[in-house]
Amino acid sequence: MTGRILHLLSQRPSRTGSGVTLDSLVRQAARAGWEQQAIVGVPATETRPVVGNLDAPAIHPVFFASAAGQPPGAPPEPLLDFPVPGMSDVMPYASSVWSALNPRQLTDYRRVWRDHLRRVVTEFQPDLIHANHVWLLSSLVKDVAADRPAVVTCHATGLRQMELCSGLRNEVVTGCRRLDRFFVLRRDHQDQLADALGIAPDRITVTGVGYRDDLFFPGKGPAAPGGHLLYIGKYSEAKGLPWLLNAVEALGVSRPDLRLHVAGSGAGPEADRLRARMQDMAPLVVLHGQIDQPALADLMRRCAVCVLPSFYEGVPLVLVEAAACGCRIVSTALPGVIEQIAPRLGATMELVPLPRLAGIDTPIAADLPRFTRDLTAALDRALAWKGKAAPPDLEPFTWSAVFGRVEKIWRELIA
Repeated sequence: MTGRILHLLSQRPSRTGSGVTLDSLVRQAARAGWEQQAIVGVPATETRPVVGNLDAPAIHPVFFASAAGQPPGAPPEPLLDFPVPGMSDVMPYASSVWSALNPRQLTDYRRVWRDHLRRVVTEFQPDLIHANHVWLLSSLVKDVAADRPAVVTCHATGLRQMELCSGLRNEVVTGCRRLDRFFVLRRDHQDQLADALGIAPDRITVTGVGYRDDLFFPGKGPAAPGGHLLYIGKYSEAKGLPWLLNAVEALGVSRPDLRLHVAGSGAGPEADRLRARMQDMAPLVVLHGQIDQPALADLMRRCAVCVLPSFYEGVPLVLVEAAACGCRIVSTALPGVIEQIAPRLGATMELVPLPRLAGIDTPIAADLPRFTRDLTAALDRALAWKGKAAPPDLEPFTWSAVFGRVEKIWRELIA
């Protein structure tokens, strides 16, 4: 038995990990015969958002201002006069920061999403609603559709925003605990979410993360150049990017062929500073900007090492994708990496100890020199590695495997 699924994502699809999750689940569910529609948040200039293989009439965007200060216009839906709020405070596009939204903006946000959700539910009559992020939109679902089974995928950023926006925490907790089931990326998030919402752990399913094995696979040509590194992510200090640049500068002294390829983008003063620094480092650093998944897979196959120096992540999917393309991996010793990814990569992965953190993703300054040295040494070892290893067994990370765990809960709830 299949049915109708309405997907919710309060930010831009396909531009972040949660957008990739939405896109991939929609594709898998379509193959399994589910009828689907989606509601997403986009800038007013993005009149044709893409969500998986859904036709345009099945995608219902909520329009936001394209940039700060843009006056309301007349798109098909009410235009909120501020950019799409990002679940991270630094997003790869122009966005609002949740903690900086004023009471009037929050009131408008709730009103527009409630009205939009109510209209789509009335027209589509879904059998189940699948939201993304344990945050404000998910907390509104039962206000509008109390009689519909509803689930939410927690991408961990909602837990972080509860700390950054304590004034919204009670509203989010009260609203979200009404949802029927919850999905998390890793086991420790199950405990964290149960504690945050005051719910039983057996209402939470660990799905893991998925990657598209039809896109991410080893190249058939010669081995990737030994001196080519790849960083994928936002231009952000929380991602460890400044200290990666320090490490690359140090390595470049003895490695004239070294290149750091950077796939991603960022908006705001912090991102602008990092962009300017990387531009000044050319040709040692090569900026590719935000690229789609086929182009990213091709870039992975052309690089020898993929590096993630981040201080906070859920389960970083890009590492699985890069490993599937044949990259060696250098990553900070994040809980999700240690639990789910490292056991399957073995000797092809280098783990870098995290510095002590003040808060969720802010490193203590006294630890940063050591962190930079450790990162530099790990990159040097990965670049020099000549060993051979069997292709990693990444089948549990395929989207078909992840979707199987999700679909099981869908079927239970609508049976």
